Amino acid sequence: MELTHINEQGRARMVDVGNKPESARRAIASALVRMRPETLQRIRSGGIAKGDVLAVAQVAGVMAAKRTPELIPMCHPLPLDAVDISFSFQEPSGLVVTAEVSCTGRTGVEMEAMTAAAVAALTVYDMCKAVDRWMQVEEIRLLAKSGGKSGSLVRPGEGDVVGTRGTVVSVCVSPERGQLKRPVEEAELVAGFGLAGDGHGGDWERQVSLLALESIERAARERGVQVGPGDFAENLTTRGIDIADLPVGTRLKVG
Repeated sequence: MELTHINEQGRARMVDVGNKPESARRAIASALVRMRPETLQRIRSGGIAKGDVLAVAQVAGVMAAKRTPELIPMCHPLPLDAVDISFSFQEPSGLVVTAEVSCTGRTGVEMEAMTAAAVAALTVYDMCKAVDRWMQVEEIRLLAKSGGKSGSLVRPGEGDVVGTRGTVVSVCVSPERGQLKRPVEEAELVAGFGLAGDGHGGDWERQVSLLALESIERAARERGVQVGPGDFAENLTTRGIDIADLPVGTRLKVG
């Protein structure tokens, strides 16, 4: 396997991604902060003098994702669509930081996700070092990624944590087939039928259709036309789900 960041002379380079197509990209990374059990309880109860540890670390993680190209020399500046930092307590003495980053671009956001997780974890250390100087930041790692030539990849043992997680941004229906669908405030999903009142519902193979908002936005940019949810006769418009990479038979849970 060749190292793409090395040129013919053996020198570092920034990879040319100009000819690669844009696609929905997503990456999830995590870091583990180990500490004394009493420190973890202080974080839980808001007993750290500097303030709300998790709130500050969350903001730090978002800022770090946006500034990754300034920290990692060969990273491309990317227009990020979303950054989400979450925390889970690993009793009795661990705090897991999870960073999820997405964009629509020509290269992935794995480094942005790992940088966000690492900086959020370091911020936890900074907020708590007065009471626990020997905390450790461990296991900064990529959990999963989707999009691009390599498609969806998940770290062994982590389960299906990426590729089927996203947001439903619009629900659309039309009384008859062949008509443009229009967004509605709410709709009833009927088992074995589809959306109540929708022309595509019934006993056949395509009861509910999905389309990624990223695809609609890309069509609008490339063709210079004004299109929106429902204009392609889809029922559910989603964001953050790499639909093209989902294998046949994939089950999606809505709600």
